[in-house]
Amino acid sequence: MRAMVLDKLGQPLQLRDVPKPRPEKGQLLVRISACAVCRTDLHVVDGELPNPKQPLILGHQIVGRVEEVGEPANFKSEISNQKFATGDRVGIPWLGWTDGECAYCQSNRENLCDNARFTGYTIDGGYAEFTVADARFCFHLPDLYDDVAVAPLLCAGLVGYRSYRKTGNARRLGLYGFGNAAHLIAQIALYEGRDLFVFTRPGDSLTQQAAKELGAVWAGGSDEMPPEKLDAAIIFASVGSLVPAALRALAKGGIVVCGGIHMSDIPSFPYVDLWKERVITSVANLTRRDGEEFFEIAPRVPVKTKTETFPMEQANTALEKFRAGKLKGTAVLMIAE
Repeated sequence: MRAMVLDKLGQPLQLRDVPKPRPEKGQLLVRISACAVCRTDLHVVDGELPNPKQPLILGHQIVGRVEEVGEPANFKSEISNQKFATGDRVGIPWLGWTDGECAYCQSNRENLCDNARFTGYTIDGGYAEFTVADARFCFHLPDLYDDVAVAPLLCAGLVGYRSYRKTGNARRLGLYGFGNAAHLIAQIALYEGRDLFVFTRPGDSLTQQAAKELGAVWAGGSDEMPPEKLDAAIIFASVGSLVPAALRALAKGGIVVCGGIHMSDIPSFPYVDLWKERVITSVANLTRRDGEEFFEIAPRVPVKTKTETFPMEQANTALEKFRAGKLKGTAVLMIAE
């Protein structure tokens, strides 16, 4: 099969023929139709995440059809009771495997599993014609979405949703960074009646206007204070200096959620900015329960995605356009014709 392979960190991906994987017990062989590109892919390529598999096939927002079911013939998810058969459309997310035995798995925190494996990072992913995946961690996808439109929901949507749920019932919600994840989660927040405040790069009037058109009550630069104190803020941009900025915008008892897998160092800040029971927390990965909940609510909103497609062979172009901020939407690699 053809795949775009990362041989060495910091180097372009290479198009080559590699052996087609075979499903082992408990796995699905999936013929991939589309795979969305994520900022985490850039973090992996740039060596900002430790110990990736090498060589590696990137990609963890995978949409495809079941080509073959490994033994046993039918699988049952411990979380969702989903079963898969040949021909089913499936989504494959970032969390690819957990041991089910560690203290975190046993306490319904499988996203923190000591031995977890991750698609497109420690397991080969979706920049290829085929992949294998643990059936327990695959999702049936809502019929409302075609393959391209649903692909971005498998990471930006899922991890963004976990970040959003950590804000509880916050009425006044701030979003720092208005990229793929923020755009998706903003739609759910508005659907649920939250007052949305969006923070962009200073001077980015186009993005601020887009946020207002979507329904934000205020949009401005990350160097500005909102007109009201926030009950919660989610930081989607991987910029550590936004953490103290968001703290200063919080009301008493508010929470700052850091929604990325990687962030630059957080600068020091005075304790008074944290005092009065303000909270800083991070989000690590996702659980299958997050996925079940998100794919139930997404078509009800309905959450809409913006995408820009590329042939698989142009994965390097998609990554570089992402790095340069030149994409018109989430980059989605088209794998199958």
